Amino acid sequence: MSSFKVQRLKASSDDFNAALARLLKRDIELDAAVDSRVREIVAAVRKTGDTALLSYTNEYDRRNLTDPAALALDLESAPRAEEDVEQTLRAAAQRIEIYHQKQLQQSWTYEEADGTVLGQKITPLDRVGVYVPGGKAAYPSSVLMNVIPAKVAGVGEIVMVVPAPDGELSPAVMSAARVAGVDRVFTIGGAQAVAALAYGTSTVPRVDKIVGPGNIYVASAKALVFGDTGIDMIAGPSEILVIGDGTVPPEWVAMDLFSQAEHDEDAQSILIATDAHYLDAVEAAMHALIGSMERKDIIAASINDNGALIEVADLHAATELANSIAPEHLELAVADPQSLLDDIRHAGAIFMGANTAEVLGDYCAGPNHVLPTAGTARFSSPLGVYDFQKRSSIIGCSASGADALGKTASALARTEGLTAHASSAEYRLANNRADS
Repeated sequence: MSSFKVQRLKASSDDFNAALARLLKRDIELDAAVDSRVREIVAAVRKTGDTALLSYTNEYDRRNLTDPAALALDLESAPRAEEDVEQTLRAAAQRIEIYHQKQLQQSWTYEEADGTVLGQKITPLDRVGVYVPGGKAAYPSSVLMNVIPAKVAGVGEIVMVVPAPDGELSPAVMSAARVAGVDRVFTIGGAQAVAALAYGTSTVPRVDKIVGPGNIYVASAKALVFGDTGIDMIAGPSEILVIGDGTVPPEWVAMDLFSQAEHDEDAQSILIATDAHYLDAVEAAMHALIGSMERKDIIAASINDNGALIEVADLHAATELANSIAPEHLELAVADPQSLLDDIRHAGAIFMGANTAEVLGDYCAGPNHVLPTAGTARFSSPLGVYDFQKRSSIIGCSASGADALGKTASALARTEGLTAHASSAEYRLANNRADS
């Protein structure tokens, strides 16, 4: 299937809101069979550790291992990509590191007049696990995007897990791991890898947070172990929303829509424009270009089921609609993108102007490509250095500070009926200190 019919919507139509709601339907139906299997796998790894890990690895990755030590990989002896690929990885890594250095948070304190010191202490996580898909999926860019912010944050140890079906590993992924600075690698995948990272085994160390993409089993396992360890997010299908004013060539916009549609059939590509003729031109370009796409069947299915071309009255209406959608990727394909920026409140990443294809953010612009999906950009942010740092409050009272704050704390505690709280503060009041 490489033919498709893209849905056309008009914001002024009476049924627009209902049609938009159907388009954006993001209800995630729980797959009972997947959930049951994931719970079984996680429970087995928690109970028997390496024994279960070896068993599942042999079963799902078609391996024949008997010693759990064989799950550990010497990264320096792992396959290497061609030199030109490694150079590209190093160039992208440098840009990603420079950008994320800007996100570093620093500890701070201030002293009040009575000598009380208040502040915040920033501490990197001790150990982070990075999940990397294996098999047919080889995403070295994902390695860079997940590992480099953790390195910049100062994480003590970064553990990467990657399945090796039939013992095969992607040279590009291995090279990316070396470039990014991964400390340890284990050739495991699926829910069993998530469980091993969350709870630890004799071979795989327990981590404080798990990041990185995976299939439905990985996503379900991450949701299950959350609370026992941290996770980045539960990501849904990829999304792109383009706002166009007719000034960007239709072929460029069509290809930008395709760039996300080729991820999988559930991906979503939407164009919002103020001119029906421009929507016509982009649609014509899409039909003209689809035949040349290697993943044309996936693109066609995605566009057919989840794509849309939406006509609105003006650019203000376009930005308001974009905010209600809260897309993962938002392209401002307009002559003056800066004039719209202040109006954008909800988007994972914003791509400014005709020359800024979303794909640049996927690989090498610098900002992270791990972004909130399914409307969660309303309250979530891209993965960054701050996801690998903790904040601890600092409170240090002087004697006079304890006297002033203690009276307030005591009064509030007694209002809440917590007399031990009140007494704890009152013991430190000046008149009580004088009596003791």
